[in-house]
Parts: sequence; C-alpha cells; structure tokens
Amino acid sequence: MRLKGKTAIVTGGASGFGAGIVRKFVAEGARVMVADINGAAAKAFAAEVGAGAFGFEVDVSQRESVERMRDEAIKRFGGLDILVNNAGVSHLPAPLDEISEADFDRVLAVNVKGVYLTSVAFVPHFKERRTGAILNVASTAAVSPRPRLSWYNASKGWVVTATKSMAVELAPLGIRVNAVNPVAGETPLLKTFMGEDTPEVRAKFLATIPLGRFSTPEDMGNAACFLCSDEASMITGVAMEVDGGRVI
Repeated sequence: MRLKGKTAIVTGGASGFGAGIVRKFVAEGARVMVADINGAAAKAFAAEVGAGAFGFEVDVSQRESVERMRDEAIKRFGGLDILVNNAGVSHLPAPLDEISEADFDRVLAVNVKGVYLTSVAFVPHFKERRTGAILNVASTAAVSPRPRLSWYNASKGWVVTATKSMAVELAPLGIRVNAVNPVAGETPLLKTFMGEDTPEVRAKFLATIPLGRFSTPEDMGNAACFLCSDEASMITGVAMEVDGGRVI
C-alpha cells in the first residue's frame, strides 16, 4: 500500500503501459482517474479495475478538454497528488522527409503539447499545495534514436528535457518531476514502432534488448509506482530506463 490515500491521473490509461500503471496504483492504495481519448474504454477498464478507479474521456492536445479533466479530478478527489503523462502516439516508420505534415502535427500535439497543457492545468494546483509528483512517459527513443522514427524520437527527447527543466524549477516548491524511458512493449503501439508485427521482425527487435524481452505494462507500473511514491522523495529530474539494457 505504498500509495495509500494518494490520488492520481493516468492519461492514456485505458490500455498498454497506462493500464499497467493504473492497475499498480490501485493495487497500492491510490484512487485513480483513468483518462483516455477513448472514453468508453476508459470507463470499461476502470470498472474492471474496481472501486479505486473511474474513467474520463480526454484529448490531451486540447486545452478545454484538459481543463475539464482537471476540474473533474479535483471535484472527485478534493485534490491531486500524482499526474502521469502517459498518453502518446507515433508515426509509422518511414524516411524523415516522407513523414506527412499531418502525422508530424499529431505526434507533436499529443507527445509535446499534451505535457505542456497538463502542466499549465495542474502545476498551479501543486504549487498551492506545495506538493505533487509528475511522471512523464518518454522512451528509449529519446536516448538511443532508431532510424525512420525521427520525429517520434524528437518528441520523446523533448519530454526528457522538459522533465529535467520542470524538475529543477519546481523542486523548491515541493513538486517532483521524473520520467520513465520504456523500450517497446506489448502495447497497441508495438506494430507502429516496428512497421509490421511478424516473428522475424520481433526476433530482430528483441536481439537489441540484452534481457531478451519487451517491456510489459507491469514493468511500467512498478517503476511508476516507485517514482511517484514517498520512497522516491529525494528523486527528481531522472529519466529512468525500463528497457532491459536496450540503451547500454
């Protein structure tokens, strides 16, 4: 019960890594808003998880939607302790000069602007309380970029830099900001990263991970729980690699 009495929002929380984080947080005693662009999936998953969770539809790239999420969370919880910026998208692998402007705009709107908008919405609340933990989900792509995913790589590099900048600015106010860098995992984005999901492509990708397996939602949940718990009260500004040694 490391998060007993804590309240949290997990964006992109209805599937993949976000779902793993939600499950772990609830198991450790937190009350969690499962925030997802698929409102029906968010509500269904929250019902599956149990009484510690509820679903809410949000588009993190839209200010009004993020503000509605903030208002509902504070109304339900009375205050927020933890914000997990997990929502993210990618473009299909392709030469950097062939990625469409629409795909580029979508990646930046969700992966970059989404973190900006949630920060603008929630940091004043954390400042007022002089406490809070923000966790941004970045990627090993920020540290060891792979070809043909250039603009996705760049968006996650931005997340790491933003995390460190936020951490040093907000630390005197009692607010911690960290990131996690997962390697590709068994999530809906896996096929997007690899281009196609075949045994041959999987084997080639797994050969780059020393521990020999993908990241799992459970791996992400465990790392997120630690970084957002009071056990990590002296940790801020880190980008923890949860990648089986991928970037070594």
